[in-house]
Amino acid sequence: MPSPIDHPPPVHPLKIANFRAYWLSRFAGTIAISAQAIIIGWQVYGIARETMDIRESAFMLGMIGLVQFVPLFLLTPVVGLVADSVDRRWIVRGTTSLLVVNAAFLGILTWSGNLSLPFLFGAAVLIGIARAFSGPAYSALAPNLVPKESLPTAIAISSIAWQFGTVAGPSIGGLLYAIHPDVAYGVISALLALALGTMFLIGKVPQPAAQRDRHPLQRILDGFSYVRRNRLVLATITLDLFAVLLAGATALLPIYARDILHVGASGLGFLAAGMGIGAGTTAIWFSFRPMTSNVGVKMLAAVVIFGLGILTFGVATRVTDLLGITRLAVGGGVIQLDFVISLIALIVAGGADMVSVYVRTSLIQLHTPDTMRGRVSAVSQLTISASNELGEAESGLMASLLGPVGAVMFGGIGAIAITLLWARLFPELRRARTFDPPETIDIAPQHGVAQP
Repeated sequence: MPSPIDHPPPVHPLKIANFRAYWLSRFAGTIAISAQAIIIGWQVYGIARETMDIRESAFMLGMIGLVQFVPLFLLTPVVGLVADSVDRRWIVRGTTSLLVVNAAFLGILTWSGNLSLPFLFGAAVLIGIARAFSGPAYSALAPNLVPKESLPTAIAISSIAWQFGTVAGPSIGGLLYAIHPDVAYGVISALLALALGTMFLIGKVPQPAAQRDRHPLQRILDGFSYVRRNRLVLATITLDLFAVLLAGATALLPIYARDILHVGASGLGFLAAGMGIGAGTTAIWFSFRPMTSNVGVKMLAAVVIFGLGILTFGVATRVTDLLGITRLAVGGGVIQLDFVISLIALIVAGGADMVSVYVRTSLIQLHTPDTMRGRVSAVSQLTISASNELGEAESGLMASLLGPVGAVMFGGIGAIAITLLWARLFPELRRARTFDPPETIDIAPQHGVAQP
């Protein structure tokens, strides 16, 4: 029988200095970008409402997502190849520097009273460009920082940092903006500076061996071909694409806060915090109790619950109006019932979304060879951005046609329908029991471990 010395337990990723710096960089940067996104949306909607009605302003709000998606869509074939060919640390350092300058510039314009829609849209384009390059580099870098046996835990922790930051960021942004716009932009700039500084703490790690015998264009096509051939990877990527594309209600939170629930900027912060509370609670649970069985079925169930949560958020005001109960006396105070229902629904949706992202990210990273992680991550990022930024445009367009409440209801029902369809079209999802990849995939040929 082999002794413990022959098979030592895996090193926890957070005991590795390089990974700790990486995790903090990604966590701080994701919170900052997500917080800035909700603030830009609030500012766009507020400026638009000075001269436009609700539906026209909703359309302008959706266009912010579109201008972030277009550069990412155009750059996706290039950024994946760059992440597999250039030092991934320097890609992230360069893009984070751009984001620091961008956030500081918006803060100065806000402070001086010179903010306008063209400046906000220009800033959104720069954010889209930076995220196009940094996303695949961040995703592909994590597996190179830890030994192979620690990789599943590292991917889970990295996923938690990204998802928690993505969902908690808007709540932080909304609450800080309610305190004062200058405070919000000051904190965002500081978080981005922290993300940049910690990225410089990561020591040199080996890049995947360059495939010099293949033309760059062919290498780009290889990434798309791999996703198309691996049906499990294809299913997880596209399920998120269509479900969140339809049910991206967070883009409409400024409308709900201002004109439907009438709770203002502080209420916007609490609504955005709902997703963060749900995601954060689920992330903490997974950090102690990692998912180990029936991962595919649990992902499908989570997306259905996500759709139900968004649908409930959409109909909360209609339900309370039909019941004729809009306020409840609790203790010595009064609560706004539709606001409370909306907040609870978003908490549930945020928790379900974390389950989905945790499973999806782990499956994609563990089922992809290291030499292709940059390109596959670029494809994954394209679909995530399509579901988020393009989803914002879809939500704005549907809100201009159906009204905000109708758009959210349509999205929630659509997400549930897509999940049921994907469960039938991709039986590989239902059969996925664990995160373990096939034996034939070399998931981490080089890991470049840094000592604690």
